[in-house]
Amino acid sequence: MNGFLDGALLFGGILAALYAVTVAVYFILGFGISWMNDRNPERRIQKGRFGEKRRQAEIRQSMASILVTCLSVAIGIFAQLQGWTITPWDFSWWTALPLFLLTMVLFDAWFYFAHRALHTKPLYKYHALHHKSVAPTAWSNDSIGLVDTALSQGFYAVVVFIVPIPPVILLAHRAFDQINGTFGHAGFEYFASKTARYPSPMLCTTYHDQHHAEFRFNYANYFSFWDRVMGTISPVYDQRVESFEATQAPLSLKRPAEAAKEKAAS
Repeated sequence: MNGFLDGALLFGGILAALYAVTVAVYFILGFGISWMNDRNPERRIQKGRFGEKRRQAEIRQSMASILVTCLSVAIGIFAQLQGWTITPWDFSWWTALPLFLLTMVLFDAWFYFAHRALHTKPLYKYHALHHKSVAPTAWSNDSIGLVDTALSQGFYAVVVFIVPIPPVILLAHRAFDQINGTFGHAGFEYFASKTARYPSPMLCTTYHDQHHAEFRFNYANYFSFWDRVMGTISPVYDQRVESFEATQAPLSLKRPAEAAKEKAAS
């Protein structure tokens, strides 16, 4: 009985800590990116569409879906601590980067095929909520149905039984994924460059923004590999990135009215 209680308290503590940190990061990124967007309106990807009006609904839904994501991570970490999984590799700074990259590659494959499945007729009802955000914002990343979240984020509860990834790498990846996903839904382009288009496998915000706008393309999370191989990449993605590269104004830290006033005064 004491063993069960100790385990329950440990699991509850892990889950509570993960949830508290993730919610804090959600709001810090949400307000921070919104602040930046307000000062760079010309970087809006979908001109004339303003997803910000859905902010309150997205925040409410995100509080529930973040709990499901954290539950998946807590299951994985707790299972490792209890010795139920493959023994994780010992963490060292020599292996940290390769293991982190391996986790990214594995998660990207999981996410791509789970996401494709969620766009099939039997499962789309669980994913439709997320696509109410046709023009996504920094608040949209976690505005997902609970079944949808379990499928796309269940990676953390499963991978520990297949690959001996150290807990610290799983946690680092979860933090990175939260940040990457928020910028991926930001609705404003800050990362367009040669590294975000062919032949590079890397992405920029336009990639996932096109998925929300067009529905049928760009299912991956970190890399364009699976979409290119499976023929699901937007046919105009690379051109859009190149266009942003050529036309992006310098990054501004001042509101347009303030910048215009200073320019006129000078």
